[in-house]
Amino acid sequence: MPVRTLFATNFYEADIGTPDLLEELEESSRLFAEEDGAGRRWSREHGYKGYTSYASLGDLPERDPAFHGLKRLLDKEVKAFAKACHFDLAKPLKLDSLWVNILKPGGTHSGHIHPHSIVSGTFYVAVPPGSGVLKLEDPRLAMLMAAPGRTDDAPEHLLPFVYAEPAAGRVFLWESWLRHEVMPHSGKGERISISFNYR
Repeated sequence: MPVRTLFATNFYEADIGTPDLLEELEESSRLFAEEDGAGRRWSREHGYKGYTSYASLGDLPERDPAFHGLKRLLDKEVKAFAKACHFDLAKPLKLDSLWVNILKPGGTHSGHIHPHSIVSGTFYVAVPPGSGVLKLEDPRLAMLMAAPGRTDDAPEHLLPFVYAEPAAGRVFLWESWLRHEVMPHSGKGERISISFNYR
């Protein structure tokens, strides 16, 4: 059949976290949530159900050995992803920002992109049952206009939305222009993740 698939959107998924690293990251993340008054205030003012260090702590890999260890793992995965994407880079991608997210039951994060970055991602530390999945949106969606829906047996690359299931120790990577959102956390307990940008 003379049909070609064009303009691929790459998504990277790997399990990289050891039990020891996850334990250390969870302990540090909860400590930051207790001590970071600016982060708690920002979360409250912006309606974030839980805690994020997004606007308050910009030096976690320098501040904490567990986050330094995570950065070393992420550097390796991002390098592999950049190679799979055939990026023509003058220099290797570097971590630009990294932040903690502790999402309480009922919490969500609406659709967004990560401007001024090349690769973005999330590493999952604690994922209780019922934690919200990551919803990825077809970047062509705004231009589909009168396009019909897809049949139940449509392959994944033709779906308007794809859902990625988080798990403790798992990392997701995508190009920063890809619109994504965190579906509501309907379980019990707190969902802890660490998001980041490279450029």
